[in-house]
Amino acid sequence: MLSNLIFFDMEGPLSIHGNAYELMKLLPTGGQIFEVVRQYDGLLAEEHRDGYEPGDLLAFIVPFLIHHGISSEDIAKQAQNAAIVAGAQELIASLEDWQVFCITTSYEQYASRIMERVGIAQENLACTIFPVDRYRSLVKEEDYGVVAGIEQEILAIEPGDDEGIKKRLDRFYLQELPHTSLGLALREVKPMGGSRKLAALERFVQAHGQSLDRAVAVGDSITDVMMLEAVNNAGGLAVAFNADEYSLPQATIGLASTNLGDLAIALDAWQEGGRNAVERVVREKERPEGKEDRDNFHWLAGRSEIKEPLQIHKRIRRIVREMAGKTG
Repeated sequence: MLSNLIFFDMEGPLSIHGNAYELMKLLPTGGQIFEVVRQYDGLLAEEHRDGYEPGDLLAFIVPFLIHHGISSEDIAKQAQNAAIVAGAQELIASLEDWQVFCITTSYEQYASRIMERVGIAQENLACTIFPVDRYRSLVKEEDYGVVAGIEQEILAIEPGDDEGIKKRLDRFYLQELPHTSLGLALREVKPMGGSRKLAALERFVQAHGQSLDRAVAVGDSITDVMMLEAVNNAGGLAVAFNADEYSLPQATIGLASTNLGDLAIALDAWQEGGRNAVERVVREKERPEGKEDRDNFHWLAGRSEIKEPLQIHKRIRRIVREMAGKTG
């Protein structure tokens, strides 16, 4: 008998704190630098630049992490303190008849620790490989000045100056950095997002002798779009959990909840009768107003208007992050 395969994104469905942002906050003025670099990342996504992948933000912050001496141990410590989504550990423990995987843009040192905490086997993890200690050992002292210089310039850039941000950071990443010893890290670090997430999912599926129509994928953001779209189009079950405007339209169903355990009813239906059974359950539970903090299901396959569910997902995302802030 073929096992059911379920693939979770990590940040959002399983854990709450953002790996990249939390690391950058360890740096002096790291939060400000992160916001500008994130804006640059967003501009590249909007222009659909060749070679750009959603999630490449984790490559863009690499020079700053190396410059300030962030170590593998520092990254792992962040995972120890990260908040886990309510119900995640219990749901994963209950999936005895499933093969459970995680595909995430997060760095390996961080993701591996989260896997231990939620109960997913390390061999079922695909993430961003970042041997930061090795890169630090290879950097020439004089090259750190390039990063120190761009940090000062970033802090002087007006936040809304899109053209200025893109022009200056293009020069940094495409012209200046590649000619330094830090260029190796920039070339080698390939964040697990976009098409790379989909490729990892396909490798796992193929390794288990199965096809996408038997897969369940759970995601929440732009880095998950290709993965969710492929699974949904193949006839599998793509779940948008507390999702954003990019991932929600690509999913089969949406679930906005403060507790991942609410997904169990849909997974049980999937095991019993596939998409038809999931659709029956989800449509029975749909509540247009979505005033509750749990169990807000929507059937999304074939739906063109997502304004109403998107508002509910945004509200729950905000609540979950506020809860994480209080516990953190």
